[in-house]
Amino acid sequence: MPIVAVKVLSTVNAAYGTTLSAEQLASKISDPAGAVSFDRSAFSFFSEADESLQISFLDEMHVDPTAASDLGRKFSVLAGYPLPLARAA
Repeated sequence: MPIVAVKVLSTVNAAYGTTLSAEQLASKISDPAGAVSFDRSAFSFFSEADESLQISFLDEMHVDPTAASDLGRKFSVLAGYPLPLARAA
């Protein structure tokens, strides 16, 4: 597994004691329903992983940056504070 995925997954999985794979996380961070259900793993990605790692992860996992940014904006509104990818794409 590439080092970027390992770093991101260690941050996301440690926060909530989950064991998501890189593919599962990639699916969650591009699914607009994540904000509606307040998916904690997706929120952890947007709020706890370093911005440069987020961008690298999107590229590495072939996640549409616009879809991820849209979800980041939704989480930012729900959280009440700016999140890095909320302003991207």
